[in-house]
Amino acid sequence: MVKSIMIVGVGGQGTLLASRILGSVLQSADYDVKVSEVHGMSQRGGSVVTYIKYGDKVYSPVIEQGQADIIISFELLEAARWLSYLKEGGELITNTQKISPMPVITGAAAYPEDIEKKIKAAGVKLTAVDALSAAEQAGSAKAVNVVLMGVLSKLHDAFDKEVWEKAVEACVPAKVLEINQKAFALGRELV
Repeated sequence: MVKSIMIVGVGGQGTLLASRILGSVLQSADYDVKVSEVHGMSQRGGSVVTYIKYGDKVYSPVIEQGQADIIISFELLEAARWLSYLKEGGELITNTQKISPMPVITGAAAYPEDIEKKIKAAGVKLTAVDALSAAEQAGSAKAVNVVLMGVLSKLHDAFDKEVWEKAVEACVPAKVLEINQKAFALGRELV
């Protein structure tokens, strides 16, 4: 049985690092793991998505609409943007942070209201957390990605906390490891 996870955000939020950590955890359990990162205008704050599929045998990392078991979103509007990729009964884990896209910054559009309420109304299992505050508490706003990995690890405890901690240690540069270890622990406390 193959499971599909999408990690979505905007450029610079660390979706690739999060996918490396998750991939490391899944590989430690001897799953066949395929990861693919798709960039939008990532250098300019554009949408970025990473596909992760795992199971006994995976042939392609690509996830079509309505196929994702879990979507992890680093930003609220990205959660709404990718919602159609979630399968019925799927789960959405999102940071409540709002990052205005270019049309909002230039005044050509308004940031949508009540995104969380609309997602819940769609019947989605939603976990919304303030990952930015937790990351700042850990020592860096850039650690939102690892906070969200902590949330995922607590909600889906198929893997021991120690397996996740080893993956964080293996994937994060040594100079920011302590901050990211704190971020991971704080993420686990959010749920």
